[in-house]
Amino acid sequence: MKQFRIHIPLTAALILIAVGMAVVITRSSRGQSPSAPKTEQLVKPTVLMPNPTSAKPVGPFADAATQNAMLRNELIWTFGNKQQRGWYLYDALIGQTLNVGFDASSPDFASTIAGWQKQKALSANGVLDENSWMALVGQWQNNRLKDKTPATPDQLMTVSASEWFDPERLEENRQVEKQTYAAYRQMVAAAIADPSLKLAHTSPNDLAPTEKFFKIISGYRSAEYQEKLRRQSPNAGSAGLATHSPHFTGRALDLYVGGDPVDTKDANRAIQVNTPAYKWLVRNAERFGFRPYFYEPWHWEYVK
Repeated sequence: MKQFRIHIPLTAALILIAVGMAVVITRSSRGQSPSAPKTEQLVKPTVLMPNPTSAKPVGPFADAATQNAMLRNELIWTFGNKQQRGWYLYDALIGQTLNVGFDASSPDFASTIAGWQKQKALSANGVLDENSWMALVGQWQNNRLKDKTPATPDQLMTVSASEWFDPERLEENRQVEKQTYAAYRQMVAAAIADPSLKLAHTSPNDLAPTEKFFKIISGYRSAEYQEKLRRQSPNAGSAGLATHSPHFTGRALDLYVGGDPVDTKDANRAIQVNTPAYKWLVRNAERFGFRPYFYEPWHWEYVK
């Protein structure tokens, strides 16, 4: 019994010593922890997501920009006795004519339209609505060939078959007015020299037989030949085959710019107006004396 009483205090003392040593060891290990890598809590940065409504145009022409974005595809207008929808097919011509980077939904575009409207004594609201649009069409039409006197035989020359989109075209249908042809040759040389077009060529002035872009589709047409074409395409309308065509002068050239060569369907023209060849002509053809017929991307008239 005496031994049991002695062991109880001894055991308790040993327990206290063990607990004390554990505390010391724990504190010591905590003191050494700076040498070990710390695990940091990663906090993701706050990202402010733009509110979709904040992308809407702002400023004095904000409403005009919104309307233009809609009218570009939806404006109903009539040309050549045919109903047309939107003016999206004429982006390149609008941009070149008004010297504006084309974004119909931007206030800057609307502001440029307003400046042009003011020059034309139109309501300067910045909206390319039907009234303003038809005024712009009228401006393009007014820039075309005025004198449509038919060419005389001495004013015409026969162009080599290799320069035509269809090299098998009959010789009598391969004629072009002489000055027009000279200007065309200069323009083709400039196009060949532009590396962005990557035109296949056999010399600095000559397109390769395999190259189709910029080749002549049609030049001089006699009144008889034009009437023949009208009979073959009775639904072409005045916008497609004029009864008094500038082709009678030999100074109008249809050039290949892509797609179906001379198809006025919107789907085809949408292809043509987006080719590098067409866009190049819009930017450069006037330097050589050629003006466009806005409705037909392939049709260019020598006006000098």
